[in-house]
Amino acid sequence: MKQRIAFTLMMSFVLSVLMTCWITFINLGFTDEFFLRWFKAWVLAWPAAALIAFFTGPTIQKLSMRFK
Repeated sequence: MKQRIAFTLMMSFVLSVLMTCWITFINLGFTDEFFLRWFKAWVLAWPAAALIAFFTGPTIQKLSMRFK
């Protein structure tokens, strides 16, 4: 269980950082407000991404095992 939580937190952190950064850049470009707006988006996205990954992860892992 510790490994599952650690993986979920690390993966959701990386994905939420990259995705919110990318979408903020697409929507605003690199403006003076970029980092503030990106940070606000990330603060909201990371907890959501972590919960989604934690609860859907086992099912998605089982589905992906079919591609062996």
